Formats: sequence, structure tokens, C-alpha cells
Amino acid sequence: MQQLGRAARAAAAVLALAPTERKDAALRAAAAAIRERSAAILEANARDVADAGARDMAASLIDRLKLDGARVEGIAKGLEDVAALPDPIGTVMAEWDRPNGLRIARVRVPLGVIGIVYESRPNVTADAGGLCLKSGNACILRGGSDSFESSRAIIACMRDGLRVAGLPEDAIQLVPTTDRAAVGIMLTMVDDIDVIIPRGGKSLIQRVAAESRIPVIKHLDGICHVYVDAAADPAKARDIVLNAKMRRTSVCGAAETLLVDRSVSETVLPAVLDALIAAGCEVRGDEATRRIDGRAVPATAADWDTEYLDAIISVRVVDGVDAAIEHVNRHGSHHTDSIVTEDAAAAEKFLSQVDSAIVLLNASTQFADGGEFGMGAEIGISTGKLHARGPVGAEQLTSYKYQVRGTGQVRP
Repeated sequence: MQQLGRAARAAAAVLALAPTERKDAALRAAAAAIRERSAAILEANARDVADAGARDMAASLIDRLKLDGARVEGIAKGLEDVAALPDPIGTVMAEWDRPNGLRIARVRVPLGVIGIVYESRPNVTADAGGLCLKSGNACILRGGSDSFESSRAIIACMRDGLRVAGLPEDAIQLVPTTDRAAVGIMLTMVDDIDVIIPRGGKSLIQRVAAESRIPVIKHLDGICHVYVDAAADPAKARDIVLNAKMRRTSVCGAAETLLVDRSVSETVLPAVLDALIAAGCEVRGDEATRRIDGRAVPATAADWDTEYLDAIISVRVVDGVDAAIEHVNRHGSHHTDSIVTEDAAAAEKFLSQVDSAIVLLNASTQFADGGEFGMGAEIGISTGKLHARGPVGAEQLTSYKYQVRGTGQVRP
């Protein structure tokens, strides 16, 4: 781990000064290598999936782990999308002149070396490496043991891209062991790592937050809500809820709780529940929901605080937008929440008062994704409020410094 850290620090010094053209060339070369080695990546992934199946991993987690040709192409395309983004490094965020003649500029700079700890999803290997590269940061990646073979195959392509572009291969490194002790060591490497970003389940995030001696950008669980307001369009409500829950149940932007205004619960909710149940979703409802549809099973107090990552949704009937906002702010994880309504006043109240990183109007929570935001990719959705919030893309992996230009001024 110390060798990884020293190598990353040396690579970061080079990468911080690398021209945009060379970084973009490395990203495009990595994308080409991923396409060329698609079969090898899929073979490595098949070994990971087979091992996960032998250990009786949950189907939703296997879905996160599994790659196919389309997903491999998506990984390559994501790197090309990152290459096409503006380079944040060197951007002048603000500048001004002082009465004494000093010219002050606030300029974006890399964070340095970023340690990323994540679970299951092999695409994070490419997303994280690509975004760190674009933002001039070296990275040390510690992927989950579940995706170890897949990540090794992808990281080889990323390092080939760096080599082709004449950049240090050690700008992107993978911890070469699945031993959990490596994570503990990583969290203490204050001289070699500037920021830690964990991406995974609650237990991983809690461990990193508790043990890290390095600043952490946290990606917490996604207890996401859709609130169907009294002024909702019924067809929009049905389509948005169905997509938010069932498009991919294993992603952090999947809706876990549906809230419906009491005044429209008996007219709007039946069609929504029909669509969910027909799609194979289990409904756990409060008493009002179960009176409307007897197929719903009773929701417990724990359901309102649960991230299912599965075809399960909890449903509650509430008394208006204020009650919906209170429920979301109390039970949500400050990740992503949506309101369905044609009432502009209700929409603005929800958008301004729900304390989440992403708040949507008349749109599925599954848009909680850096790619959908035009960021090319993301390392995760930060639910904290310091440094970065929402999708963490290349720009969010930067800091800034002040450049002050004078003409001989001395302070009296």
C-alpha cells in the first residue's frame, strides 16, 4: 500500500500539469482498448458472476455486478464522453482587482491523489479512473472482492490508455488484493492520499466515515421518494412511478417510497399500483393504501427507512405537500426525490424545501446519474453538503487556489 501511495503521489505531480489534449488522448485510447478486449472483460466478469452465484449473492447485487456487451460498450462510451467534456483544470472561477492594484484570480486545481473504495459495480473502475484522469488527479482504486477479476481487466485498459498518451501508468492503480485490511491501511495514508470517496452499501460508508483519517466525500444509501400531488397528471404519475421503481431496482436512484396525496389517492393510486404489481413489484402499504388495494402487504415502521434495491416499494397516503416534505426530510437519505404535479406553487415548495442533493419535478428519480446530467460519468452521488453534493463528476474532483499578481506592492 505504501508503494501504491508513493507511486500515485509521483504520478499526480505529472498529471496536474498534463495538457488537456494528452489527458483526452489517454481516455480515448482506454476506450478503444476496452472495446478491443471486450471478450476478455466479459470472461473475467463471468468468473466474478459465477463466484457470486456460488455464494448466493442477492439477485439485485448480481445485476449490479454483471456485464454484457451493451454495458461494456457503455463503459467505453462513458470514457469518450468524459474526454469530450471541458477540462476543469486551470479554469478561472472568478477574478477581480483590488484598489492597491493587486489582481486576484480563483483557479481550479486537482485535489491530488484520490482513494476510491467501492463495491460490486465494475463500471465504477472505468468511471472513477476516467474522471480522476480528466480532473488531473491520480487515483488508487479499491474495488469490491465481488468484481475483482472484472476490475483487473478494465484497469489494464485504463493503464494502456495512459501509456499510449505518454502519461504515467501509476496515475490509475488498483489495490491488488481483496484483503479487507488493505482498506484499513488506505484510510490512514494521510501523506499519500488527499481525499477518500466510498461508494457502496451503508456498512462500507459507515466504516470509512468512522475509520478514515483522510477527508471523505460520502455517497450514502438512496432512500428516494416520489410524491404524487393532488394536482398530478394521472398518466404522468403512473409512468414516472413505474420507471422510478422498476427501470433498474438495484441503482441508488431507484424510488423506494411512494407518497400520494389523500385527495387523489382513490382515483390515481389504483392505476399506479396496478402497473407496479403487474411489473412484479411487491407493495408494502399503510392502512389507507391497503384499503384501496388489498394486494398490498402491511408496511412496518422500518419500511419508511429502508433502501430495498429490489422490486419492493413502500406506499403512504399523506395530507398534502407539507406532509410529503416532512416525510421525505425525516425518512429520506438526502439523495433524490421527485414530485409529480401540475401545480406550480406545490412544485416550488417541494423543490425548495426538500433537503436532498437532487430534487425533481415531473421526472423519474432514475435520472440521478452523472451521465444524465451531462457530466459524462460519475463516481457517485454525494449526499453531504461540504465540497461536493449530488453527482460527483470531473469538476467536483477539483479544488481551487488563489493566484495573486502584483507590480511590487508591499503591505503597509
